[in-house]
Amino acid sequence: MTNQPNQQNQPYEPYEPYGQQPQAWPGQGYQGQGYQGYEDPHAAQQYTQQWQGQTWETQNHQAVSAQAPDPETAILTPQAPQPPQSRQSPRTPHEPDAPAPAPTDPDASGYGPATVGGNARVTDAQRARAEGRSPIIEPGMQPAALTALLGLLLAGAAAVGTYALLVPLVILQAVTAAGWFRLNGMWPARQGIALGFAGALAADAALLVSGRSPSAILGTIGVWVLLALVLQLRSHADPDERMYGLMATVAASALAIVAGGYLAAAADAVTVGAVAVAVAVLARALPLPTPASVVVSLLAAAGAGIAMGSVTDLGTSGALLGAGAAVCALIGHRVASYDYPSRFVHFTAGVALPLAAAAPAVYVLGRALA
Repeated sequence: MTNQPNQQNQPYEPYEPYGQQPQAWPGQGYQGQGYQGYEDPHAAQQYTQQWQGQTWETQNHQAVSAQAPDPETAILTPQAPQPPQSRQSPRTPHEPDAPAPAPTDPDASGYGPATVGGNARVTDAQRARAEGRSPIIEPGMQPAALTALLGLLLAGAAAVGTYALLVPLVILQAVTAAGWFRLNGMWPARQGIALGFAGALAADAALLVSGRSPSAILGTIGVWVLLALVLQLRSHADPDERMYGLMATVAASALAIVAGGYLAAAADAVTVGAVAVAVAVLARALPLPTPASVVVSLLAAAGAGIAMGSVTDLGTSGALLGAGAAVCALIGHRVASYDYPSRFVHFTAGVALPLAAAAPAVYVLGRALA
């Protein structure tokens, strides 16, 4: 018979289910395994955060001095935040607020004079946006003069021959591709500009090989749309950025290729249409109200068409061709003026888009009136 331990004579021990020893707060005198009590009330300060000096907000709050917390309640009791102390001077309830002083300086608003070149403190785009004005900033006389010069080069080269026309046409197509990307805020975009310009060169080569057939332009546009789609699908950019790049690449390529319509059109039609565009853009740049400027530019283009038609075989029908080319040129001029364009946009898209947009009208009206 085994001896059973006498459980009645043993003292009661509390049951600890996980075998953990009770932990002591700083300042308590518990003696256990690895624990020693803190007899000094200031010994627990090493476990609490101490403020040295004042807080950062010295203007709206009272300074917080470094005080030793109570070791019994430093961890258990959170400190209540102090409300900000206002430093306003006391005043009676019926005292009205002092009105803000009116600015005496006319430039106190921060906006400078409205100029095309911009201001050192605020740009024309920021000023127009703040004042709620139209986002249209027209290129001006200098880009219009460059457009007229390029148009006259096209007209003179068309009278010389087909291969002479290629020189100003290639310049027009290169500036068109670069200007469209800059107009959309994508710069530098070397791959897209190179792709659009390559499409224009391919269309020119196809026109020369096919005997200046317009189907070469349509076929090149279709091929280049597929090529731009494949290249954008291989990109690792975000989906929204890829879609934006795809649209810009397709539009730039299409405009540069469509400008090849001067190569497909008859020589007399190119001469009349290019001169009409040059005159229309110069008239549009005159300091006139917009409706009056549009009417003046269309009348000037029709007059230039009559004058050049008398030199070529088109005769008086050159007025219709000149007016039609001027309408398309003014549309391109308007597009190049939209969305707060910069001076670089004015000297690229503002120069090339009027001529590039007029190319289909020159081809269609030239064939219809020949």
